[in-house]
Amino acid sequence: MSAEATNPATPGSVAGPAARWRARIDLRRLGRAALLGPAARDRLPDAIGHVVDAHRAHHPSADLDPLRRAYVLAESSHRGQMRKSGEPYITHPLAVTLILAELGAETTTLTASLLHDTVEDTDVTLDQVGEQFGEEVRYLVDGVTKLEKVDYGAAAEPETFRKMLVATGSDVRVMSIKLADRLHNMRTLGVMRPEKQARIAKVTRDVLIPLAERLGVQALKTELEDLVFAILHPEEYEHTRELIVDNASRADDPLAEIADEVRGHLREADIPAEVLIRPRHFVSVHRVSRKRGELRGADFGRLLVLVNEDADCYGVLGELHTCMTPVVSEFKDFIAVPKFNLYQSLHTAVARADGQVAEVLIRTHQMHKVAEAGVIALGNPYAPAADDPADGERVDPTKPGWLSRLLDWQEAAPDPDTFWSTLREDLAQDREITVFRPDGGTLGLPEGATCVDAAYAQYGEDAHACIGARVNGRLATLSTVLKDGDTVQLLMGQDPASEPSREWLEHAHTPAARIAIQRWLATHPEADAPQERDRRSTAPRPAPEGAVAPPTPDVVVDQPGATARLAGCCTPVPPDEVTGFAVRGGVVTVHRVECAAVARMKSGGRAEVGVRWGDTSECRVTLLAESFGRPHLLADLTEAMAAEGAEIVSATIEPPDRQRVKHSYTVTLPDAALLPGLMRAMRNVPGVYDVSRAQPQTPGA
Repeated sequence: MSAEATNPATPGSVAGPAARWRARIDLRRLGRAALLGPAARDRLPDAIGHVVDAHRAHHPSADLDPLRRAYVLAESSHRGQMRKSGEPYITHPLAVTLILAELGAETTTLTASLLHDTVEDTDVTLDQVGEQFGEEVRYLVDGVTKLEKVDYGAAAEPETFRKMLVATGSDVRVMSIKLADRLHNMRTLGVMRPEKQARIAKVTRDVLIPLAERLGVQALKTELEDLVFAILHPEEYEHTRELIVDNASRADDPLAEIADEVRGHLREADIPAEVLIRPRHFVSVHRVSRKRGELRGADFGRLLVLVNEDADCYGVLGELHTCMTPVVSEFKDFIAVPKFNLYQSLHTAVARADGQVAEVLIRTHQMHKVAEAGVIALGNPYAPAADDPADGERVDPTKPGWLSRLLDWQEAAPDPDTFWSTLREDLAQDREITVFRPDGGTLGLPEGATCVDAAYAQYGEDAHACIGARVNGRLATLSTVLKDGDTVQLLMGQDPASEPSREWLEHAHTPAARIAIQRWLATHPEADAPQERDRRSTAPRPAPEGAVAPPTPDVVVDQPGATARLAGCCTPVPPDEVTGFAVRGGVVTVHRVECAAVARMKSGGRAEVGVRWGDTSECRVTLLAESFGRPHLLADLTEAMAAEGAEIVSATIEPPDRQRVKHSYTVTLPDAALLPGLMRAMRNVPGVYDVSRAQPQTPGA
């Protein structure tokens, strides 16, 4: 796992700041300090001085004794072990811990980080870790140790990711340590053979970088991207490096000039703010160059404005848009609607008269800390906080979060291949949209998500009962693709036996939706039968020829041994006058006598079979409603139907056409005598101008 040696010539190392080079030199000094042996009891070893300084910067009152004891144990356990460069092995856990300390990790995480290789590579046992440092540290070290036993090299093996997630458990700190561990190993990958460098870089690209993105650890993600870029695309990397070097050598710096102008405007507005220039990292420059072609000076970085309060963020935005020329299409508000990985910021852009455009990020200092370090910046998400409710429970900010959902998916997936295929699609998504719920909540979904995805994101497996949706106040099918900022109201049926349609898989883009639907279909193979397959749909369609409803106990057939089914073309109910026609398999389909199919079959020489209604009065019927589109129409309509005792079995809704909407509802009534009253109640709903029984133009038996 960690045998790579430190090598300043590692491809991609120029992407890091100068401080990183100093840190590597310091690590060599720390290694020499480690060889001198542990420090006197109760005195902080010189070798962890940098870790302590970084930790105190974020946690001034932290108890440093666990770090001292962890270092002493790690150093003595790893003593004699060397990295391939010839440096003491202890330099690796020290470097990993320093990375986490600089990101603001709390003491428990740093303690576990110092010890993360001891159980795997030395004689130290988990029980010893638990005895000396407590169960929490033991749990984290155990999780990291299990992660090291997963074969990351077999990235295409579906079971790999499942094992990794099980090993991680529900504690994101395990994954945080793993990401820092991989970053240090990527920094020191130069001593490896080129083929091994490429293999490790590909796994980092396919697995760990997406994880860092979803956990919000942008500082690790961006450096990992640059290191992978240098190894897998050396020519493009070199070209990008030359672009950055050439830009740095120019006398004028338009971004610095715009930054000065922004500072001036904010001083005049009396808004305390820090305006910084954030150079783009290598991969970002490469992406921008491919998108825009020839780069200008302002394209090589972005402005970062840091303020103290949330309200100041909007104050800064107002000043910039008032005093400068805003590029309105570039504005995004991730403060009111944070990203799924906790990221918050206002994004905008301003243009100069010469056409130079500067992107601007506006956030508070706390938002910036979380934007850089993600879940690492949250400290221990499972410990009670002093300002939490009296019961002492603290809501884990990562739940419901991406990692938590991932754990749910891997448990729900019917097989590893299903989990892997849906997960790979999710990892490949690099853009997210936010949709709003009527109750004021939000849903984060990948770009291209549909109402089906929104239903499963909000309701889990209860979304099987979803019968439709309203998007921005208008009725929509479940296959409707959602856009960023849409408001989605999901309409749920009341039938506890509701089931999804196989067609929903064609419109499901999220693992949550696909896995839930596939799981249900795998446990209900009978759902493939034609009569079942047509019960639920994301869009209305006429009943196919021969389509029939499920068997009903209300038909008495004058043909011994025959089974009666209600025809799907006219869905007769008591007290309709009915007739029947024999079809294959000893089944008699029952039609209303006025059904157009009856005349057609009689003219074709088909013999009628006598049928009559039995004693039971329960019935199932399909009703067609036509209405004008208006807010809350569907909710009012389904409420009126429920008030009349109708149980909605399935429903389809056509897309609005010139403000007119067509609906189709298959309902079960406890008594056929209730049907006229149900149809009257539906017509009385404001906006509904017609309700009729379903009767397609080209039916059959």
